[in-house]
Amino acid sequence: MTGTVLIADDHPLFRQALAVAVARVAPTARVVEAGTLAAAARAAEEADDLRLILLDLKMPGAVGYSGIALLHAERPEVPILVVSSADGAGAADEARAFGAIGFLRKDADLTAIEAAVARALGGSAPAPAGSRPEDAVRREVAGLTPTQLRVLLAVLEGKLNKQIAHDLAMSEATVKAHMTAIMRKLDVRNRTQAALVARSLGLDLKH
Repeated sequence: MTGTVLIADDHPLFRQALAVAVARVAPTARVVEAGTLAAAARAAEEADDLRLILLDLKMPGAVGYSGIALLHAERPEVPILVVSSADGAGAADEARAFGAIGFLRKDADLTAIEAAVARALGGSAPAPAGSRPEDAVRREVAGLTPTQLRVLLAVLEGKLNKQIAHDLAMSEATVKAHMTAIMRKLDVRNRTQAALVARSLGLDLKH
């Protein structure tokens, strides 16, 4: 297999272990590493031949499942395989709801990781979307653009439009336009409700 595999994890040794797994499954693939969510997003945007993203949830710049949502929005055609130490029986379901095709715990053995990487590179389809009411909202969040997600995450941090505009290098009018689009997609009336919806879906859960 040719192409690029992005490994996004803030632990260099674990990135190295994942790189070994990728090399065994796809020895001709190019591996790109990122230690923060911002670096991962840049790498995902720049790699034209990106075939797979291996993502840890616990990364600088990520809160809860926001890393999945952001990278999925950046490159919706690229499969995301989460390899994380996040606890909770529902973590795998939540990861899939936001766009991941699979979830592995970091204590999985190398053979299991290699098998999961091989399945992902082989084009395994995402798990079917759930039918619970919150699943529909998760799909809407997963459908936000990268910029809209960055604006929503800034709102979760309690930032005002002026601060968001400065941080994202855009005008306040543009921030307001994005917030209008976000509220429409999430079917809420104000930014407080939008933040509550995001929190209810785990976007700011600290794992």
